[in-house]
Amino acid sequence: MPDTNPSEAVIPTPSTPDALDTIEAIQDRFRERDYVCDRSLATATFLALRLGRPLLLEGEAGVGKTELAKVLAASLGTKLIRLQCYEGLDVNAAVYEWNYPRQMLEIRLLEARGEATSANAHDIFGPEFLIRRPLLQALETDAFGQPPVLLIDEIDRADEEFEAYLLEILSDFQVTVPEIGTIKADRPPRVILTSNRTREVHDALKRRCLYHWIDYPSAQKELEIVSARVPEAPEKLAREVVGFVHRLREADLTKVPGIAETLDWAAALLSLGARELAPELVDETLGVVLKYEEDIRRVRGETSRRYLAEAAAGS
Repeated sequence: MPDTNPSEAVIPTPSTPDALDTIEAIQDRFRERDYVCDRSLATATFLALRLGRPLLLEGEAGVGKTELAKVLAASLGTKLIRLQCYEGLDVNAAVYEWNYPRQMLEIRLLEARGEATSANAHDIFGPEFLIRRPLLQALETDAFGQPPVLLIDEIDRADEEFEAYLLEILSDFQVTVPEIGTIKADRPPRVILTSNRTREVHDALKRRCLYHWIDYPSAQKELEIVSARVPEAPEKLAREVVGFVHRLREADLTKVPGIAETLDWAAALLSLGARELAPELVDETLGVVLKYEEDIRRVRGETSRRYLAEAAAGS
């Protein structure tokens, strides 16, 4: 058997758009949109598209899980539908609910026309009275027949009952509305789920997904990300910011900064006209990169000067 690269020996299928039909193509298209994607993450994305399976991304907050879904939708040229999870999320907010004011208006119109006695449930429980929430919207294709990218963000924040409800959708890509019947997707959406791992996601849900853990990037990769997202930042400033943030991640803090905070800090320092990090500037802007008062107090002053010296030496 000839030795072939699996990322090149690909026959495009409906679930693998031509633009993203290799692992290298995913990396290139993501890079065009300033998302630096290593090969392992690109492989997971490629397989999710190829196999038509949801992709569950876990990792600390701010490492680029949500951003991947946005970049994927842009790369595919389709819309992004986002469901932000939270405690107490239910079917009415996530899937559908009935437009009660419009139903009441329809009942009054039927009464005015003298048709109320002959009306039945279908007169007020039809598709035109249905308010489609994100999960139901995701079962519909756009005007060009393209399915959307469905982002189920921070699934670990939702209740386990709602997580169980997702099983039908992620298994068969269909929703059952008792008054109407089963609504099934003509073409299943591409699904990205994210979790910050505040609790464990149930095994039944994980079995329906491909899985990838996104870790904090290496210093070199994070420097590439800063250069792509904040291209105006001087190289010296970018290197010192990345070095300082990496040193913070080694400290005993309540919440260490993610990539999002690195980018925010680089942009903030640039807006202040900084060309390099200085001790006073670090202390004045720690609130951009650290989000807890205890952490800021612990780092500000002598500790920040030591971290700064170590970052400068490392860069």
